[in-house]
Amino acid sequence: MQGLLDALGNPERALPPVIHVAGTNGKGSTCAYTRAILEAAGHRVHAYTSPHLVRFNERIVLAGREIDDPSFAEILEECEAVNADAPITLFEITTAAALLAFARTPADALVLEVGLGGRFDATNVVGRPAAAAIAPVSIDHQQYLGDTLELIAFEKAGILKPGVPGVIGIQDPRALAVIEARAAEVGAPLTRWGREFSARLEGERLVFEMDGVRETLPRPALPGAHQIGNAALALAVCRTVAAELANAPVDRARGLLSATWPARLQRLTRGPLLARVRPDWSLWLDGGHNEDAGRAIGEHVAGWRRADPEAPVHLILGMLNTKDPRGYLRHFAGLVDSVATVTIPGEQASLSAEDAAAAARDAGVPATTAASVAEAVARAGADPRPGGRVLIAGSLYLAGKVLADHG
Repeated sequence: MQGLLDALGNPERALPPVIHVAGTNGKGSTCAYTRAILEAAGHRVHAYTSPHLVRFNERIVLAGREIDDPSFAEILEECEAVNADAPITLFEITTAAALLAFARTPADALVLEVGLGGRFDATNVVGRPAAAAIAPVSIDHQQYLGDTLELIAFEKAGILKPGVPGVIGIQDPRALAVIEARAAEVGAPLTRWGREFSARLEGERLVFEMDGVRETLPRPALPGAHQIGNAALALAVCRTVAAELANAPVDRARGLLSATWPARLQRLTRGPLLARVRPDWSLWLDGGHNEDAGRAIGEHVAGWRRADPEAPVHLILGMLNTKDPRGYLRHFAGLVDSVATVTIPGEQASLSAEDAAAAARDAGVPATTAASVAEAVARAGADPRPGGRVLIAGSLYLAGKVLADHG
């Protein structure tokens, strides 16, 4: 990466203030809240996220707008020409193209999401970001990052840099200890959840506290109790970088209300799938795919059941074969009326519907297979009880297929 960027004239040194975001769960939502808060204050914000759901262009947002096809093709061809035939991954070349586009387009800030890990990630070429944020760390991508929480946390902490503020979200104590040790080693001052900042819900209001200052704000737009921590991390980041941005006040309240992030407990409001359930039912989509995501979504489903114990909940699940379906699914035991498993269409690395169903049964969740999401929705929709919910979950790749075909 560094060699290619040197040949391109070092665009990573010509960026607006960078907010670099790592983590296992919640880093995308944290990026969405951070971008929304800054944009609500009138700032022009670049954003780099992955993976995309429907169109690759979703990954590169230039001053508030997705990069268009001609611009992306042109800048990618420029990077390919400079790279010549040197070995490079898809993520590396597209990250280089994104950095070049960001450097050439005026903006006030760049929200830069880590692709995988942090220490050796292609985005970790920015020498001095305005802030480095680490969302909750949990077990995922063990084949690349290590098979213990401590090893994974060490990789995430690789984005911390000397003198650069590190803003740390909710963490398992084992992960936090690793992050704190790395921060001390490199000289990165930390702002940590539960110490320098915190947040809680009081009714429908979010109470956020940082450095002895308390704010009462609207409940964040994205559903789920786990979003409180993500929103608070974004609020702390925006407070941390305020001095490096323009003088416009950060409109935290409007930003919390305007944030959007597809496939994170997203309610589907259009498309042919809705015709397969009655009007009083709702369809939901979530791309979380590891055990901690299962825990968070399971807690949300439990809230549905407490609010309306008679309303059925049906789960439709598709996962990649590199994930742990048993760890994910065990958090739904006793909460859902049925589970239908599907093979993610067109995805070579998909876990088969049969293997996913077997994993569900191992986790204590009875499951059957379905040939497609549409078939599974129709089967769930045959339940005669009112007010039902259908949750399609388990993979961002499955979520992308649903949004492309039925969004």
